[in-house]
Amino acid sequence: MQIAFHCGVHGTDHDRMIKTLSQNRDWLLRNGIEPVTPNRHREVFRDVLFSLRGQAATPEMEQVMLDALLESDEPERIIFSTAHFLGKAIRALSPQGLYVSAGEKMMALANLFPSAEVEFFIAIKNPATLIPFVLSREPGSTYADLMNGIDPEAMRWAPAIQRIQAELGGRRLVVWCHEDTSLIWPEVVRCISTMPADVPLRAGLQILGDIMHADGIRMVKEALAQETDLTVESRRRIFSAALEKHALPDQIHVEVSLPGWTQEMVDRITAAYDQDIAEIAALPGIEFITP
Repeated sequence: MQIAFHCGVHGTDHDRMIKTLSQNRDWLLRNGIEPVTPNRHREVFRDVLFSLRGQAATPEMEQVMLDALLESDEPERIIFSTAHFLGKAIRALSPQGLYVSAGEKMMALANLFPSAEVEFFIAIKNPATLIPFVLSREPGSTYADLMNGIDPEAMRWAPAIQRIQAELGGRRLVVWCHEDTSLIWPEVVRCISTMPADVPLRAGLQILGDIMHADGIRMVKEALAQETDLTVESRRRIFSAALEKHALPDQIHVEVSLPGWTQEMVDRITAAYDQDIAEIAALPGIEFITP
């Protein structure tokens, strides 16, 4: 049995993955793949993780969890998706770096199903927009209290992914950039679900609908219909052209307004993020999805 955990990160998914998988549930179930919604696994995982405290579940515990979680009989692949696997958003930031406990939390998830082949999927996000999102999850607290001396420019993804990879002990780790999601979403969904490229993907344009005017969606559908030999490259070209003309500015451009932050600082954080992306993509054993 294969188990796939999509672990966010915070501010990158908004339940789009599980919603898209649910739209394709009939095909997935027919082919031995079951996506499990957070409302089905949340309490089960919470209780078992607390009980195990990072240790491996027994075969009996595994079977009890599967009986509680699954609707189909003996699927070959099970998919779980939520950013809450990594804990509260505010804990993404610490003086030691980004998501310092992520690897430990992901390994605890793997230990829920020690007899399975466990894989992990994660989108990374520019710290210049991740940090404001994380802080927005704690209304009523001041910037100084939440940051507590943390240097925003020290929040780097390359060491975070290296820590996670070291914890996972060779388990599959697939990474992509949140900023690329609108162009690569079908590939991301197919990668986690193992849906072949020749199987129609329902709700494949859903993410574009969140960031594009309705005229852009019509433009995409018309262009896709005219393609006699649709490839990944031609679809991305169509998506890019539609986004250039019809993207919603307030969904594409994020205005960062935090105490002490300047445009120069945002530019430095973004440049460091670009460096980290290149480093992560080159790491042995990392599968990196790019446009």
